[in-house]
Amino acid sequence: MNTTMRTLLAGGTAAAALLASGVAAHAATATATATASQAATAYPAYKKPAIFGTSFQADPGHDFTKGIHSRRNGILRGWITDVRDGVAEYEPIKWKRSKTTEGYFVGPPEGDVTAYASPIAKDVVFLSAYGCKPVMAAMTVDRNTGLGAKRCPASVLVKRHDKQRQPSLITVHQGKIVKVQEIYTP
Repeated sequence: MNTTMRTLLAGGTAAAALLASGVAAHAATATATATASQAATAYPAYKKPAIFGTSFQADPGHDFTKGIHSRRNGILRGWITDVRDGVAEYEPIKWKRSKTTEGYFVGPPEGDVTAYASPIAKDVVFLSAYGCKPVMAAMTVDRNTGLGAKRCPASVLVKRHDKQRQPSLITVHQGKIVKVQEIYTP
């Protein structure tokens, strides 16, 4: 084998080793990021309900006659109706089709006691569909899902949702609200 051929083979072997180490480093970084993300959330990936579901989500085993208290672990399609001292009251919602528009979200009928109350976790993840400013002028939506994609501080969540009912996916884990992801409605 001549010197030129050996040099080319050695260069190719070195490039392959460098590429393999880069792929391994990228895989290790991705694994570390996923692990850190799971540790940051510290709750399982609950199954999301249909965003525009036309019936209220059931909460089997929840006794509404024992006063307002937290929903079981999972994700509720709902809206926050009141926030006091770090505790949010919320209720399920459903999509109601309309003859003149695509439709709109509605809560339980007047007098229905289907409501919950849970403390808002200190490290709650709030993903806004309308940006973090008080005036909800910006669209910060995942185009594939119609769900909020902009992470905003918990203070924005409390101010916005205490004043108006904003359709959202509300994640409850161990009796606390750990994530609120707004649903974009035109």
